[in-house]
Amino acid sequence: MSTMVPRWVQYRKEKNCSCTGVGLSQVSRAKVVRQSYDNRSVLPRECSEIKGDNLTSGVYNIYPDGTATVVQVYCDMETKNGSWTVSDWNEIIHEITSHGNHELRIEMTDFDGNFKYAEYRVFGIGDEPDGYPLLIFGYTGTAGDSLYKSMNNRTSNGVKFTTYDHDNDIYSGNCALDFSGAWWYTGCHLSNLNGMYLGGYHKYPGNGIEWYTWKGHRYSLKTVKMMFRKY
Repeated sequence: MSTMVPRWVQYRKEKNCSCTGVGLSQVSRAKVVRQSYDNRSVLPRECSEIKGDNLTSGVYNIYPDGTATVVQVYCDMETKNGSWTVSDWNEIIHEITSHGNHELRIEMTDFDGNFKYAEYRVFGIGDEPDGYPLLIFGYTGTAGDSLYKSMNNRTSNGVKFTTYDHDNDIYSGNCALDFSGAWWYTGCHLSNLNGMYLGGYHKYPGNGIEWYTWKGHRYSLKTVKMMFRKY
């Protein structure tokens, strides 16, 4: 199974999007930074382990499993002292967050140019056999907490990732099908960042790119940027 999580970069699309169709606009326009490593012991597993002077944001090679297997990711080297990793695969995120402590930052904008963010001091994803369960805790920010907190006074800690063909939520139906996304749903969501790109206010609640504590269930966000780093 090759389950995908959100394309964790800032994106814009003219048509509907889901977890398998979000364009990597920021990555595709970014400078590719090529680096070579003579000593395998110094291979960076993530952006926070890339060493150098005056590092700039761009696409870098990392080695999440500690071997010579290379993966290209976008590294944000500017926001809040940089070292943020942007990756779109659950397995890569699991491999990285399995080593050390990590935090998550989510940035979002609406169609009026307003900006909000949410940070979580504790972040990780479990492995595929367990359904990529989410570890999340310690919210701060301006957007409100729509990820740790979930529906019906539940939390999202330990919640598995639900897709169209892997129903891991606690809802009687399939949240991914009903709300046009793929996410760590409970029954169903306060956030749906793999929902449809609906251009702001929309008719049917819950199926846009949504962050409930900021815009409710009938507003699809313009941009979202999600990134994590070790501390």
